[in-house]
Amino acid sequence: MAGYLFRKILYGLLIYYSVATVVFFMFSFSFPSPEELAIGQRSDEKTKEAIKKEFGLDKPLKTQYLLYINDVSFLSVYKDLGEINVSKIVLLKISSNKIVLKTPYLRRSFQSGKQVNNIISEAFTGTLILAASSILLATFLGVLLGCIAAIKKDTWIDRVILFISTLGISLPSFFVAIILAWQLGFVLNKYTGLNMTGNYNDIDPFKGEIYIFKNLILPTLALGIRPLAIFSQLTRASVLDVLPRDYIRTAKAKGLSKSRMVIKHILRNSLIPVVTSISGWFASLLTGTFFVEFIFNWKGLGKVTVDALENSDLPLVMGSVIIVALIFVFVNIIVDLLYSILDPRVTLE
Repeated sequence: MAGYLFRKILYGLLIYYSVATVVFFMFSFSFPSPEELAIGQRSDEKTKEAIKKEFGLDKPLKTQYLLYINDVSFLSVYKDLGEINVSKIVLLKISSNKIVLKTPYLRRSFQSGKQVNNIISEAFTGTLILAASSILLATFLGVLLGCIAAIKKDTWIDRVILFISTLGISLPSFFVAIILAWQLGFVLNKYTGLNMTGNYNDIDPFKGEIYIFKNLILPTLALGIRPLAIFSQLTRASVLDVLPRDYIRTAKAKGLSKSRMVIKHILRNSLIPVVTSISGWFASLLTGTFFVEFIFNWKGLGKVTVDALENSDLPLVMGSVIIVALIFVFVNIIVDLLYSILDPRVTLE
């Protein structure tokens, strides 16, 4: 177990630093230059030089890269920790240098001057809520419909579920989002009471922060339809594969009720491919809600990143990409651990 986790973490770190390297060099050779993006192309040379010095852009590219990797690393070396406002533990002091265990430091936004870590952490809450609600909806309905379709194989119920799931797979999330926002949020607004756009919380001048959970319904549906369709087809195929097995026939012979047989025997042994898909989709929803968040004006990581691209805010865009890579690495490790829990035949070694 320990050896397996060590290897997975090692592979994950390799992917993480590869993404950080690609992102750094891709934006280093951007046009206009980073300092022009930070203050505008028409600023005078003296101001540009001051900005370059402030952001460390006056140093050679190799030095900039090493400093950037040091900032986004979990184990870093610093002389001054004054600006590094992240969770950190000083492990060792060598002369004036400090070896620090920390969360990645993603520097400061060109536009607002705020730390990118703080901007992303604030926005990530909205994305996490949206992704979690979408994956819960898709998992519950997808597994339920998949089981019903498998048990009712070749009946009209099975055909209807297959048709709906095939249609759901064919529809891109951004297209579904536009249709739902227009039809349910505008055309049928007086019947549904739903808004075309809006976040799950807002600030009321008299009541303070208020929560508007109905604004979660439309983006959740828009994001959840495709994974729901995929989960239902995967569950159907997995259950059909399990049904002819000997232990299912034994369970029937023992007189187990259909509901108990489905929960205890069929689902447990058919969920591994579904769990793979659920975990992958959850990571995708956490990091791929960009267009849906933009359409519904939902304040999350996607909306913040799209706005940063429009404003040429390179540190914020780079930080978002790195956080996306980190999420995928983390979810990949969790998925492999879930395999061994669901199926004892799968060993981590």
